[in-house]
Amino acid sequence: MKKILVTDDDMNIRTLLKHVLTREGYQVLEAGDGREGITVLKEHTVDMAIVDVMMPHVDGLELCQHIRETYDIPIILLTARQQLSDKEQGYLRGTDDYLTKPFEPEELIFRMKALFRRYSVASNDKIRLNSLVIDRKNYEINDGDDVLLLPVKEFELLAQLAQYPGRLFSRSELIELVWGAGYEGDERTVDVHIKRLRQRFAGYQDDFVIRTVRGIGYKVEMINA
Repeated sequence: MKKILVTDDDMNIRTLLKHVLTREGYQVLEAGDGREGITVLKEHTVDMAIVDVMMPHVDGLELCQHIRETYDIPIILLTARQQLSDKEQGYLRGTDDYLTKPFEPEELIFRMKALFRRYSVASNDKIRLNSLVIDRKNYEINDGDDVLLLPVKEFELLAQLAQYPGRLFSRSELIELVWGAGYEGDERTVDVHIKRLRQRFAGYQDDFVIRTVRGIGYKVEMINA
């Protein structure tokens, strides 16, 4: 079930959107302002953010910029304003789409589904492990503004496991998928690379863990996903 963050200081809007989105099969996480929205994003894996522009503490434009710099999720901005400059600021801060209040809930759903389709096509090269994003195209791992670079086989091994969280891979499967069918070395090389990955990501145990299933192999499990 996809999780949608709805950030709006108007409780009536949040209640309406929660009803509409729940009916469509989404799980709704609510925040009353941008500061609360940032907290929710830290505590949950969110698939999309719907953000009101005018809010206290941290406004929607600031929240939008924070999301775009830190997470790879679609963003829809809501506003009561109709000025072109406001829309320009929204797109400059990284929003994907824009809806002016009042709006028809059906239009919001259409736009959400279109964004999910667009992100689904683009996401083949990117894998999320909560706060981490594995960029398979550029062979790098992004933690917000920080970029982590791994040796090639460590990167490919982590990406293979992370692409299918919860799925158990045998050592022989991982050898074939990462090292290739022609690899003639010892399967224990998988164990060595897993050990290195665990050491490198020891500080990310709130995001994911690599589990050992004795006698079989390994799997990645997301934390608080």
